Amino acid sequence: MTESPYARRRRRSSARHRGPEGPAASSSPAQDPREVARAIVLRQLTASAKSRKQLEDKLADRNVPEDVAREVLDRFEEVDLVDDAQYAELYVRSRASARKLSRSAIRRELATRGVTGEIAESALEQRTDEDEREDAAELVRRKLPAGLDLTDRAARDKAVRRLVGMLGRKGYPPGLAFAVVKEELEERSGAAVRDDKIGEEYPGTP
Repeated sequence: MTESPYARRRRRSSARHRGPEGPAASSSPAQDPREVARAIVLRQLTASAKSRKQLEDKLADRNVPEDVAREVLDRFEEVDLVDDAQYAELYVRSRASARKLSRSAIRRELATRGVTGEIAESALEQRTDEDEREDAAELVRRKLPAGLDLTDRAARDKAVRRLVGMLGRKGYPPGLAFAVVKEELEERSGAAVRDDKIGEEYPGTP
């Protein structure tokens, strides 16, 4: 019989945690594992919103039996205390506002939290292409050195590479990143910015 991902995580956690600091759910035979699971979930939700997958992982780490974890989380979903759709919507707004991440970057983060497919895509619909372009421009304005001499080609090229790389790390595609950087430099200098060499490094750029 194939071992479930939950069972594998629980087994690995049990192997890591031995002795007095071991998983709470197995620390006392008198404890009802359902009550232990409920307490763990409530503590987690009190600290911050969580996806069902994050809560499953926490319960597995605390050695809660898989059937108990499923039962408890199903009940939390029934009373709307665990809701991946709502979690995803809040997460998208938070990460876009605080970190100015692109939709692709947020999509990857949601996937690591067990939120994928229609739920993730529906939440990401809050963000438009225009939103992303505006956020990218704001990031560039924040990072653009105040004393940058745009008449110095070497300094300008270095700044462009650094800024495009910064946007890339936020999940923005190279074409959009280069276009936004170019626009912001032109806005700063009042003149058109051309850089064929850097354009070659980022195919699809204007």
